[in-house]
Amino acid sequence: MGRYVLSMLVENHHGVLSKIAGLFSRRGYNIDSLSVGETTNPEISRLTISVAGDYAVFHQIRKQLTKLYDVYETEEMKEEESICREMAMVKVRVRGKNRASIIELANIFRANIVDVGTNSLILEATGNSGKISTFIQLMEPYGILEMVRTGLTSMGRGSSILEIKEDQ
Repeated sequence: MGRYVLSMLVENHHGVLSKIAGLFSRRGYNIDSLSVGETTNPEISRLTISVAGDYAVFHQIRKQLTKLYDVYETEEMKEEESICREMAMVKVRVRGKNRASIIELANIFRANIVDVGTNSLILEATGNSGKISTFIQLMEPYGILEMVRTGLTSMGRGSSILEIKEDQ
């Protein structure tokens, strides 16, 4: 079993995400992470899906995705050929002297303080999944009051561009 990241360009209208998620669920695949947003063209969205499982099944799902009318392009985002990031916001309990320790850890992880309360801080961290998980783990002893993680987003390195081919 491996972890696979798929990035795709799709039509930006209702029902597309449901069709795509349906292909994964019918094959018994759980989507670990999903991120979607408009591109520079508001009629096209870019999806990034992260899954864990058997490569043969993943490859078959990718083939079926390319046959969907709403899907323009798909690309497997291999670790060595792409940049993958996610973001987390963590609301941490602040008590007396631990504020300085929390801020110090935030600086080490290049996390931003986006809200300051009398008894809490909200920290925003961006990075690969491992960095985000470690950051959250180190914040746990202080008392995480609330937390949210975005889905993984990915882009190919260098001159690699996910774009709609001219013949479509």
